Amino acid sequence: MNARTPAADLGGLLARRPVGQSLEAPFYVGEEFFGLDVEAVFARHWLFVAAEAELPEPGDYVTVNVGPYSVIVVRDDDEAVQAFHNVCRHRGARILNEERGSVGNIVCGYHRWTYGLDGKLLHAESQAPGFDPSCFGLRSVHVRSVAGLVFICLAEEPPADFDEVAERIAPYIEPHNLRQAKVATQIDLVENGNWKLTMENNRECYHCGGHPELQCSLFPIYGYAEEDIPPVLRPAYERYLKADAEARGTYESLGLPYEAIEELDTRTTGFRIQREPLDLAGESFTEDGTAACRRLLADFPTGRLGRLSLHMQPNAWFHFMADHAITFSVIPLAEDRTLVRTTWLVHPDAVEGVDYDLDTLTRVWTATNDQDAVFVARAQQGVTSPAYLPGPYSPTEYQVEAFVNWYVTRLKAHLEQ
Repeated sequence: MNARTPAADLGGLLARRPVGQSLEAPFYVGEEFFGLDVEAVFARHWLFVAAEAELPEPGDYVTVNVGPYSVIVVRDDDEAVQAFHNVCRHRGARILNEERGSVGNIVCGYHRWTYGLDGKLLHAESQAPGFDPSCFGLRSVHVRSVAGLVFICLAEEPPADFDEVAERIAPYIEPHNLRQAKVATQIDLVENGNWKLTMENNRECYHCGGHPELQCSLFPIYGYAEEDIPPVLRPAYERYLKADAEARGTYESLGLPYEAIEELDTRTTGFRIQREPLDLAGESFTEDGTAACRRLLADFPTGRLGRLSLHMQPNAWFHFMADHAITFSVIPLAEDRTLVRTTWLVHPDAVEGVDYDLDTLTRVWTATNDQDAVFVARAQQGVTSPAYLPGPYSPTEYQVEAFVNWYVTRLKAHLEQ
């Protein structure tokens, strides 16, 4: 199949996609399909864009660029999080051009139209008699904060199931006190691959042998069904069973929900959440499993809480430990370039160099992200070849199939509208 297959052939590509196989090349390399992904997926579904910790004070903002859209996410004077299209209501100039910052008011640098942090137009010089500023506020974007995680939706009518999803995942996340956390650091990485390859890579651990740093804290049996665990990993499996039993006892004594909820492709806002043990010391994503930060995120009586993992379609995943949390967001830049933004959150009073060492805090996932960027680039090179044909997913890659099925379902729904 030619990688430049026009979008008009989308229906045929979707109709013949075999279950359990990767997508055909145009979905990964076609410029037309990149535009379609923005329109059918990123402009219609809830996207994770920031942690509230990135907006600690009124006037603090981040800008998010998704295809042709630019959005301002800002904390207003009442300390609520707001989101607006980054487009002046005068003649359409982009207003804020930095990725992040702090403002008293939102001022367009072209003709100085000035908006409050609530989006209302406060000042527009030299207007005709009868000009009504109340008609020219910034256009709002749907925004929701879930236990300190900020999501936006560009659609006029966002998916209605988000409220239910938020209600189900919030009790898992809220004990980690993310609303009061602070940003230890944030790293942006541009992967040379299609955003779907980035997400597919994240949705499986079939390749985790290529992540030696990550493997230190993960049990090596992740991804295996119990009956498929090879003899060489049986000791690790027995170690996991013991750690899992201990962890469940701890979670239950602390009232922490832990059971897996997995609805990756059975609803519009697909997600998976689960709390489970880590290997070694069992406290954090470090090379020996010990806590990376002495100040725990909340008043936990123990640091041995393993990890709470959350996956959200289409663009995010998260890990929450007792000592810190990590958020990952994915934003498509082009058909073959994807921004992966990783943010490490710690207790608001944690002091770098005293309570945590930044290199220790970030080492595992910085190395893992860099390794993943290589894997994704190689996958992009491969699917660009005329010799590429879709291949079968391993049983351990069932979450990849769920992601692709979710994506295909979204495109089909878009075609039917």
